[in-house]
Amino acid sequence: MAVQMERERIGILVGGGPAPGINAVIHAVTNQAAQYGIEVIGIYDGFRHLMDGKVVGETLTPQSVAYIHHQGGSILRTARANPTHSESAMQNCVRALSEAGITSLVSIGGDDTAYSASRVAHFAQESMGFRLRSVHVPKTIDNDLPLPEDLPTFGFETARDLGAQLVMNLKRDAQTSQQWFLVLTMGRKAGHLALGIGNSSAATITLIPEEWGGREIRLQEVVDILTVSILLRLLDCKSYGVALLAEGILENLSHEDLKALDNVQRDEHGHIRLAEVNFLDILKEELESNLRQLSVSVRLVKHVLGYELRCATPNSYDIEYTRILGEAAVSFLLTGGTNAIITLQHSQAVPIPYDEMINPDTGRTEVRMVDIDSYRYQSAYKFMTRLKPDAAGDEKLFERLAALTCLEVERFIARYGYLAGIGTRPY
Repeated sequence: MAVQMERERIGILVGGGPAPGINAVIHAVTNQAAQYGIEVIGIYDGFRHLMDGKVVGETLTPQSVAYIHHQGGSILRTARANPTHSESAMQNCVRALSEAGITSLVSIGGDDTAYSASRVAHFAQESMGFRLRSVHVPKTIDNDLPLPEDLPTFGFETARDLGAQLVMNLKRDAQTSQQWFLVLTMGRKAGHLALGIGNSSAATITLIPEEWGGREIRLQEVVDILTVSILLRLLDCKSYGVALLAEGILENLSHEDLKALDNVQRDEHGHIRLAEVNFLDILKEELESNLRQLSVSVRLVKHVLGYELRCATPNSYDIEYTRILGEAAVSFLLTGGTNAIITLQHSQAVPIPYDEMINPDTGRTEVRMVDIDSYRYQSAYKFMTRLKPDAAGDEKLFERLAALTCLEVERFIARYGYLAGIGTRPY
């Protein structure tokens, strides 16, 4: 392979939230570059110091990164600093990179980091006459970047694996202590992680925002679904279970419902601060109230499954995957490539130009949602304990469910039958 630039120096940085496998990318970039005598500068804290006009970091060598591919987290740390908000920040980034002799930049992160890297590289060329090659390695445990062939983003498989192990522990605790766990998982836009963890651990039920097809999600409907799931388990003499909910449900929750809640934080204009909403507290309170009205007694425990997944030790899949992506990123740069996101398709490294994946107006990629018509989702759905459309004609089932409550069967059907397609929503 011919190296295009005689004095190539590669900078590498990490942006956004952590994901298992980041260090393996750094490991591969460093080792691949070293084969061609190219120096790699590890830049600390994403774009944060670059925006101040400084390169804060260290020279990486094969010796210094020898074993990091098996470690979670990021030896370069990470930050969400965004240089695209001001021209001066962009100028500082380019000037700092240029003065450090960095001619190529490898960025690791989600769509925000990819957009920042693409804009810095463009600004360097168009406004400062400095050709900065740029390549991005995409990561997110949410698995919601639109990679081809339904490929996972790196970190997802490890997060799912660890998440499933932890939920299995919660399942055993639920059975031992005779209680229900309400578990909130990461995934602000899409439900891939929640579904993957739920299906892998055989959780009692998993709720993801895609179920609602883009319409506003009513809190009462979420409560009703969980209420009937609890009743269905009680029919089998099981007063325990684990319900997984993707945090994207909160993102799509009806503002009408949120406004009616007294314990929700508001700004000076009276608007709901979504970031301050403790969804599990609200859900638990509403679900307990619903169950009391039915004269049903079940102990509920809430648990957030999130940060412990992000810096987990990567599994073998993510180590191999990320080492390939890191090597491919350097190979792409050395053959003159620039301004692209590296992907793996049909076992081949394929760069996708920034402008084909990133919307220049929003600075974001299209969100890959769970396809609820896919066999993967439909199979997971079949295993869930919940009221389903095929129960619509099962009169005896409704009689048995109603018998667990203080409602007569007609009132029970009028209240909860809509979950099986009987009648309309009562709100």
